[in-house]
Amino acid sequence: MKKLMMLTAIGAATLLSACSAEHGTTQCTTAPESEWQNQDAFQATLLAQGYKINEFKVTDGNCYEIYGFDKDENKVEIYFSPVDGSIVKKEMH
Repeated sequence: MKKLMMLTAIGAATLLSACSAEHGTTQCTTAPESEWQNQDAFQATLLAQGYKINEFKVTDGNCYEIYGFDKDENKVEIYFSPVDGSIVKKEMH
């Protein structure tokens, strides 16, 4: 049952993300902020993984978004889920 609920939640998040993308907003989560990772700790984790952050913000779609560089020095714009830190959308420039 727990696995089915998780799959349903993943499906709903995917559908929500797809619907939001049609309207120009990347949606990362509908979870309450109390379930989000601490912003400073999350940024520290990214820096430890080799990211260079020029700008960090919380978007209207409830994402942690960075502008900067990945560990391979590629210029990136990345939207992360603030709940689990997974990449929802990544653009390389």
